[in-house]
Amino acid sequence: MQINQISQKIIHCSYLVHKRLGPGLLESIYQECLCYELRKAHLSVLKQVPMPVIYDDLKLESGFRLDLLVEDQVIVEIKSVENLHEVYFAQTLTYLKLANRHLGLLINFNVPLIKNGIRRIVHNL
Repeated sequence: MQINQISQKIIHCSYLVHKRLGPGLLESIYQECLCYELRKAHLSVLKQVPMPVIYDDLKLESGFRLDLLVEDQVIVEIKSVENLHEVYFAQTLTYLKLANRHLGLLINFNVPLIKNGIRRIVHNL
């Protein structure tokens, strides 16, 4: 499946979750529900994926965790915050670089309209 098709399915599933739950819940609730919807849509999903950080010869096992990795291609970072600060965009881009992935979706569920909470972040490999 192409990365844009995967992205479209993730966005659609995000709409479904937001429509049923609305804003104001914990990120962990949205993560579980989105994961459930993605699997219903026949997508492969891993959650809280540990990613080591490699710095020269140093390998840090407890580098960071990806909220969701969909079809081993798209990183999904889930937020439930009042505003998406620039650091969240930078963080997602760093995750893409370290994980050697091309596309990330930063999704903030704490908005009245979910379309205003979805940001697509591209890392040119």
